[in-house]
Amino acid sequence: MNNLEEKYDIIVVGAGHAGCEAALAAARMGFETICFTVSMDSVALMPCNPNIGGSSKGHLVKEIDALGGEMGKNIDKTYLQSKMLNKSKGPAVHSLRAQADKKMYSISMTQVMGNTPNLTLRQGEVTEILVEDGKIKGVKTYSGAVYYAKAVVLTTGTYLKARCIYGEVSNHTGPNGLQAANYLTDSLKSHGISMRRFKTGTPARIDKNTIDFSKMAEQFGDERIVPFSFTNKEEDIKRDQISCWLTYTTEETHEIIKENIHRSPLFSGAIEGTGPRYCPSIEDKIVKFPDKNRHQVFIEPEGEYTNEMYVGGMSSSLPEDVQIAMYRTLPGLENAEFTRPAYAIEYDCIDPADLKLSLEYKKIENLFFAGQANGTSGYEEAASQGLIAGINTSLKLKGKNPVILDRSQAYIGVLIDDIVTKGTNEPYRMMTSRAEYRLLLRQDNADLRLTQIGHEIGLISDERYKKFKEKEKNINNEIKRLKELTVRPTKEVNKILKNNGTSELTTGTKMAELLKRTELDYEKLAPIDEERPKLTKQEKEEVEIQIKYEGYIKMQEAQVEKFKKLETKILPENIDYENIKGISLEARQKLNKFKPRSIGQASRISGVSPADISVLLVYLQQLKDEGKNNEQRRI
Repeated sequence: MNNLEEKYDIIVVGAGHAGCEAALAAARMGFETICFTVSMDSVALMPCNPNIGGSSKGHLVKEIDALGGEMGKNIDKTYLQSKMLNKSKGPAVHSLRAQADKKMYSISMTQVMGNTPNLTLRQGEVTEILVEDGKIKGVKTYSGAVYYAKAVVLTTGTYLKARCIYGEVSNHTGPNGLQAANYLTDSLKSHGISMRRFKTGTPARIDKNTIDFSKMAEQFGDERIVPFSFTNKEEDIKRDQISCWLTYTTEETHEIIKENIHRSPLFSGAIEGTGPRYCPSIEDKIVKFPDKNRHQVFIEPEGEYTNEMYVGGMSSSLPEDVQIAMYRTLPGLENAEFTRPAYAIEYDCIDPADLKLSLEYKKIENLFFAGQANGTSGYEEAASQGLIAGINTSLKLKGKNPVILDRSQAYIGVLIDDIVTKGTNEPYRMMTSRAEYRLLLRQDNADLRLTQIGHEIGLISDERYKKFKEKEKNINNEIKRLKELTVRPTKEVNKILKNNGTSELTTGTKMAELLKRTELDYEKLAPIDEERPKLTKQEKEEVEIQIKYEGYIKMQEAQVEKFKKLETKILPENIDYENIKGISLEARQKLNKFKPRSIGQASRISGVSPADISVLLVYLQQLKDEGKNNEQRRI
């Protein structure tokens, strides 16, 4: 029997948030790319809450956009409600979040994929990877078709041997009843790739017509819309927003859960996989926080095309009858009818410690992994990895060095460094607390940090780069002007200062120093600064943040400088750490397993002590000295 055979430069397996970004990056960087999905209905699917962004996750989306990815543009086109979180706190933790129209988000991304040159999107289940002499050669699908390629990116999400569970019901399907990928795991194992079992879950969906919203608190979107994409302006994307709603669990809810906890597969042992600590099920919350008499529950729309409402905070794997009973104890949900029950989903993923920082698998050349296949959770975490995997796959084929963002450059760098250097024993979720330099890694300055890189690799157009450089110039010039401009203590000036609740001037003061005052901002100073240039909202915001937090920013920059000293000390890949005297036994084992890229990465590996790092620094210096001596001999 003759089977189909085709050749591509790059194959991407999976078309979720990681797969879409990987495939788009590869195609846009000039490589013939094919992206496989088990169903055309699952492209950029949001099987859990259809929202993008949120605390720290908004940072990731902004960074994706700054590098030339698609997620920010797509949510700007399809959002239902937009909100800036943590506005009462400092700019380091401001995080943009948008509720998406679930179906439109998927449709829009499918259109982008379909209209991108060099990119083929195809429905088909990949069942095998083809490897020769430690190098990827292609994949085989369920139909027997063989696709050869120079590189492969695996972005399988929650589909690998997926199993959806609630009560005694166990369906071997992917999310939303879509087909699971049942065969690829065995192929990966046969090539020595170690697998583990993780779990996540989602709440029930409820018919909007059966909800009494009068018993809930209405949650509005922001009046000012901040785009996710730096290419968009507020006026370009502003539209009427749809409300979300807030209700709470009750003591009756908790009693029903306690009485039926023995029927939960999470507690009966029917679920094997490890779940996410930071996104627990409602039964987990009741067991772990017994003193808390109520929990927040958000009722959020799934789209304008449907009456389905998402019940945020109520994921569960309890039996269907228990689910309905407990949901109906919430104010406003007394007569609620399900459109879909809640469920837990188990799936296979790899140990990310087996990856390089480029996301290439250490033992099989040109095989890359991204997304939930690497043990992470969340659409944004997946998309970030997908973009980096797509970029680095392309750079590898071009014979160029990979893009490796360090912890001082991007949240994406923190994410990848965490999972690769430390591994993860549970689904990994990004949080602002994981970033040591979060005052430098704000969402507002993602373009200032990363657009240069995006342009160098070819994902940021010359036109966009030109606009970015103009913005950068405007910001720098304005900061310089404000630092040089002296404000005199005139009657008019002091009247304006007094009206804004701040102390009057007795001597001349630089405008930048006035801006640092808590009571003042850039707009309030406009009446005493008539010569100021015309700036965009984003430019004004950036000027203000950089001046107000200058002292703290400089402190973090000094910390980064120390951090960089270790990050730039690159370790050769071929080092056998067993041969280095003075390193502890545990450190030798860990270093040989992880093969760190730099001294900095080595220092973050669990079991590697400061004493071990000191020995490594001496060893590295010896290697450099030997290299210099050899070079002199040749001369």
